[in-house]
Amino acid sequence: MDPPPGWLSGPRKKKPRLTGALVASSPQDVKFQDLVLFILEKKMGTTRRAFLMELARRKGFRVENELSDSVTHIVAENNSGSDVLEWLQIQKIKASSQLELLDVSWLIECMRAGKPVEMTGEHQLVVSRDCSACPSSGPQKAPPLAVQKISQYACQRRTTLNNHNQIFTDAFDILAENDEFRENEGPCLTFMRAASVLKSLPFTIISMKDIEGIPCLGDRVKSIIEEIIEDGESSAVKAVLNDERYKSFKLFTSVFGVGLKTSEKWFRMGFRTLSNIRSDKSLTFTRMQRAGFLYYEDLVSRVTRAEAEAVGVLVKEAVWASLPDAFVTMTGGFRRGKKTGHDVDFLITSPGATEEEEQQLLHKVISLWEHKGLLLYYDLVESTFEKLKLPSRKVDALDHFQKCFLILKLHHQRVDSDQSSWQEGKTWKAIRVDLVVCPYERRAFALLGWTGSRQFERDLRRYATHERKMIIDNHALYDKTKRIFLEAESEEEIFAHLGLDYIEPWERNA
Repeated sequence: MDPPPGWLSGPRKKKPRLTGALVASSPQDVKFQDLVLFILEKKMGTTRRAFLMELARRKGFRVENELSDSVTHIVAENNSGSDVLEWLQIQKIKASSQLELLDVSWLIECMRAGKPVEMTGEHQLVVSRDCSACPSSGPQKAPPLAVQKISQYACQRRTTLNNHNQIFTDAFDILAENDEFRENEGPCLTFMRAASVLKSLPFTIISMKDIEGIPCLGDRVKSIIEEIIEDGESSAVKAVLNDERYKSFKLFTSVFGVGLKTSEKWFRMGFRTLSNIRSDKSLTFTRMQRAGFLYYEDLVSRVTRAEAEAVGVLVKEAVWASLPDAFVTMTGGFRRGKKTGHDVDFLITSPGATEEEEQQLLHKVISLWEHKGLLLYYDLVESTFEKLKLPSRKVDALDHFQKCFLILKLHHQRVDSDQSSWQEGKTWKAIRVDLVVCPYERRAFALLGWTGSRQFERDLRRYATHERKMIIDNHALYDKTKRIFLEAESEEEIFAHLGLDYIEPWERNA
């Protein structure tokens, strides 16, 4: 089988470095007027210097292209203070005793903080006492700070929506998606784990030194990071984005009900656009796919939080009409704090419901919405849950609770938001909704499982198996050593059973 686009069989070839005039900081962009920086190119290189200069200017620092009397701080990499002073002497520039000679680590810390940080002995460059060009001998420079220990498991990392490394994680998300389309499970997992760990970092990666000691970053991943640092983009990602197969699969799978097998079939038949697929009389579609095409424009547009909350009101009204004591919890990305999503998930459970009432609940909800003309599509999957069955050993196994995948008609008047984003003349929007009903005693496991993210759940199960000799899924937690099920009434109790610090839902965006 041919390798996926952009997959390099050996070390990547570095592009020729470009030289040219650099634009100096404009006065209106400068936040810190007392600092004037000059970044030394010696032992750093033109490309990296240009990258750091541009990044520092975006953060509000004044950075000069040329060394002048106005410069207050010289920043260097892999140079001692003596090296810098000798360079100044060669340039016939006299060093002032007020001039700060600093390692690039100081500038990197400044950019992470978004402001100048205190200069310590770890930042200041070493000047040997026998250096004839030295105005003074500075303090000794300490080794750079070690990267804080980071776990290989997403369930031991706190990952908020504040992603400091989006340029890298976007690249790995694209490469993972391409491998998923090609059913290359190994490379797909490699890129997913790399993206996940980078999303958790509380700082921006600026140099290859920044990723030392970080797990889940193999040679292939590191070469892509290096390329993005040096060139601002990845050739592998560029190749994927230009690949006809990737673009076709991306388009086809955007239709509700279309998976990899159908996408492969359509691609091999020569289809490249949805309009050609829709108009081809030889094709037959499932009920789900027909609904996906019928409401395509609505379903591919993002669901806003206001729309999700409006759907939540509809769900609660319908559920409470049958089970007044039921708990209805919005799960998925919205529970993790996301402002938009592609659908809305709800977990429904009732402390006083009988097994029969649980089984009939979604049937009653569907009937109510049909009567009100709100139901555009539904697929009800009955429960196959068995209380005595062990948790599934498959990491991505679907749970056995009763669930319904549906499309609801949401009238705009129910949404408290700006109506300018809605289609002119249309009074409603089709919204994808998933409903899950679970027994009350299983609510903590179901809530944890349906909150996500995908990688967080995958690593939680991997951690339980490899580190604790336990099996966890959306139904239960089983201790293989003690051969018992561990009960839990909350997510906090599940984390405690696993020996994990509790991680809030908004910190699970792995």
